[in-house]
Amino acid sequence: MTDQPSYHHGNLRRAVLDAAVEAIAEEGAAGWSLRRLARRAGVSHAAPAHHFGDKAGLLTAVATEGYTRFGDALEAAGDDLDDLGLAYIRFAVDHRAYFEVMFTPALYRADDPDVSAARDRAGRILAEGVRRVPADDRPEDERTAGLAAWSIVHGFAHLWLSGALSGVGDDPVEAARPVIRLLFER
Repeated sequence: MTDQPSYHHGNLRRAVLDAAVEAIAEEGAAGWSLRRLARRAGVSHAAPAHHFGDKAGLLTAVATEGYTRFGDALEAAGDDLDDLGLAYIRFAVDHRAYFEVMFTPALYRADDPDVSAARDRAGRILAEGVRRVPADDRPEDERTAGLAAWSIVHGFAHLWLSGALSGVGDDPVEAARPVIRLLFER
């Protein structure tokens, strides 16, 4: 009897994607090979290449799925900019593997149409949140206001994930809440 993987996956593509997200969470985006990933997923060593082409193709699919989930999380947060910012941080902490791939475009094909569409959707949701801030409470330059909002929440998320924020509590959302409120001094 051989030690070949089972081919009875209901969704082989999904199994490979899930294994990739787990590997990224445990080892980082560069710490694994497609062959090791196939073993982890319990599929043939050729399955990841068949479905994704290469590692960049697989990471492109991870980034696309990450941006889609990210957009869903932002949409669910509602219209308030503070709530959007907190949802951003919660997503980064709860979905670290996706977050790390999404914001490292050198890992994947950033110009892929599916990635672009998912990323643009998330960007539009964030931009709408900035536009909803009363004009008296935000800078005139909408682009600068959006960049400021993104910088604060992304920077906070990155600092939290890197372990650089000590002494601010155990809950990243609660720690970020007063920081985000300072954004446009509302």
